[in-house]
Formats: sequence, C-alpha cells, structure tokens
Amino acid sequence: MKLYMGQGPNPFRVHAFLLEKGINDADLGIERIEISFEKGEHKSPGFLKVNSLGQIPVLELDDGTIITESMAICRYFDGLSPEVPLFGSTPKEQAVIEMWQRRAENEILANIGGIAFHSDPFFRDRVIQVPEYATAQRELMPRKLKWFDNELSDGRPYLAGENFSVADITGMAALMVASFFEVDVPASLEHMQRWSANITKRPSWPF
Repeated sequence: MKLYMGQGPNPFRVHAFLLEKGINDADLGIERIEISFEKGEHKSPGFLKVNSLGQIPVLELDDGTIITESMAICRYFDGLSPEVPLFGSTPKEQAVIEMWQRRAENEILANIGGIAFHSDPFFRDRVIQVPEYATAQRELMPRKLKWFDNELSDGRPYLAGENFSVADITGMAALMVASFFEVDVPASLEHMQRWSANITKRPSWPF
C-alpha cells in the first residue's frame, strides 16, 4: 500500500499513530511517498488523481481503494493491528475517546487552524483569507485553553482517562501548530501544562 505524507498536522497525526501502535512500515508493506507543498506536488495532475482535494495524508490500498482524512486512515491501521487499542477497547472507552478526539479537533485544533488559514500566505490558494477572522480566533484562544484546562482538572493524565489515545494525538497536533503560530499555553493553566508534559514525553512527540 502507498501512504502519501508530508508536512502538516494531519500527516503528523497518522505518523504519530503508527509510532504509538508500534507499526513498522515494512511489516505491513507500506510505501511512504513524500508530497512537497513547497514544490507544488499536491497540485500535480498525478496527485490530484489520487486526491482531488490536493491534500495529505492519503492511503492507497493494493486494490486501488483510496482513503483520505487522517482519522479514517488511523482507523484502518487500527483494524489491521488491534493490539494497542488507541481508539478504545470497550464501547464506553470508544465513546469517550471519540468524544475527546472531536473536542480536541473542533475546539482547539480547528481554532488554531483558523489562525493559520487566514494569516499565513501559504494558504491563499486554499481559502479566501479574512485577516480579521485570524485575529478573532487568536483572541478567542485564551478562553478555549482555559476551558480545556478546566476539563482536565480531575487530574487524569490523558484526555480520555488513564490511557494515551488517539485524542491525545490530536491534542499533540494542536500543540504543534500552536507553537508554530505563537499561541502559548499560559503557565497558569496547570492542568493543561501537566497534560502537555505527559504527551511531550511520548516517543511520537516530534520535538
């Protein structure tokens, strides 16, 4: 199978997922293909045949099936290698992990993404940029982070409970983008700082 990857939070999520699962590319016959945004490879006719949106990651199976979207790709790999259940083992675990994956994505990562999409020249061809929107999202982040901190005030080490999960990987991606766009987590948010310290110790943390 072919795994089209490159720079960005969504390819990172798939890469981190594979690391946390202990999946070796050779074991599953994964051929990684790097797509360079700087060189415009995501807009090439050949790649647009693979993903008409010109986005990564993309997983192309041996039978020609195309799977896009990072969480869909992670779910496929989770099914191939269920030994480390990052999506949960029981219905309760799966529901709580799904809830926190969505919360981390919609309430934190998406807001930081709004700053990126509407302020970075790189995204001019992808969205109609509204600089005021980026400013508004940046002003909103302290409120979002305070909410996040309060949700972690019960002392649990990871977003969905005692065990690291795919929700934490989305949280990692949010922290990564936040760092790049200078959205700092205040030291006063002790619960978020504790959670951050836990995930940045993981082997999948990129820095």
